[in-house]
Amino acid sequence: MIAGLSCGAAIIQLKENASVSGKVLAEKKDAIVVDIGYTVLTIPRSQIDTILDVAAPASLTKAPVPAKAAAAETKAGFFATMNANAPERSVRDLVSGLGQCVVQVRTPGGLGSGFFINEDGYLITNFHVIENETLISIEVYHQRNGQLERRSYKQVRIVAMNKFADLTLLKVEDKEAPKFAFVPLGDSEILGVGERVFAVGSPLGLERTVTEGIVSTKTRQMQGELYLQTTTQINPGNSGGPLFNLRGEVVGVTNMKLTFAEGLGFAIPVDQVKFFLNHRDAYAYDNDNPSNAYRYLEPPSRTKTAASAKSSETK
Repeated sequence: MIAGLSCGAAIIQLKENASVSGKVLAEKKDAIVVDIGYTVLTIPRSQIDTILDVAAPASLTKAPVPAKAAAAETKAGFFATMNANAPERSVRDLVSGLGQCVVQVRTPGGLGSGFFINEDGYLITNFHVIENETLISIEVYHQRNGQLERRSYKQVRIVAMNKFADLTLLKVEDKEAPKFAFVPLGDSEILGVGERVFAVGSPLGLERTVTEGIVSTKTRQMQGELYLQTTTQINPGNSGGPLFNLRGEVVGVTNMKLTFAEGLGFAIPVDQVKFFLNHRDAYAYDNDNPSNAYRYLEPPSRTKTAASAKSSETK
């Protein structure tokens, strides 16, 4: 039996390398009841490997929780966020796990990048990547037995878009699509100037390209919007891809650079992405939605009159 918990915040390392973070509500003989924010879980003790009592760090069972468990993702509704005590890691370590979460977005007019925000196939990219396009395909690299397997998904639906924020929410709807690996969203408010960041994307179609730099400023104003400015190299094809911090969180969405200079890239702050996702119904891709980026006009009156007359004749 595991004892000594303070009935407070805890990180529960499960078997099979999974973990749960939340507030321990009760300890039973054969299970532990945990509030993880949006629901309450009853976890059988047979499935628990170790427990870290966050309120009392010295209170461990069996062995300290590994860094991987401390960096476990916490569901926050439609997207995920990282635990506050997640440690920083090297770019090399992070890229090996994040690579399959970043995708290439293809349209007849060009290509860009994107990233999954949940396992159900919802992903973020830039509005300008799919502007004027409805035929969209997604290239994903799945990790299978230590190897990367490339797969293309062609049933992609536009869920929501915000033309002015340059953001689009897509969803892969292929019938045989698996559960997708996804990335957690960070907090651009606590991001520091000078902090190291890196981008993953497909500049000029070169998939899975990684570039690293620092945050130059968090409040670069351009065309009435505030952007993160970074020295991370960004090129055409990176648009819509994630800008990560060293905890593996998305802190921005890369969307442009100054073409006549180097080391001047820009990204949409992740807090703006969260606002877009939390209010995605207001930006739904629907002609009846007044906030939709596209408006389709009614047919000419002559066409409407002819259609009405034809309908009357058939009755």
